[in-house]
Amino acid sequence: MADKAREDDAISAVVERLTNLFSATHSQAEVQAAVAKAHASFTGRRVRDFVPVLVERKARALLSKSSG
Repeated sequence: MADKAREDDAISAVVERLTNLFSATHSQAEVQAAVAKAHASFTGRRVRDFVPVLVERKARALLSKSSG
């Protein structure tokens, strides 16, 4: 249970970082949607240690691609 809370905290930090980074081109809702989509792609994976890092990379790529 502590691992889930830690992962949730890390994902929240990802949303905050990417919201700040993409504030000129994307709304907070768009950033949250990209992070949620990226996070969902790792559902069911057994090893969770690097999920927040991978989610950030994937969400960043999604947002970069959609900003032109």
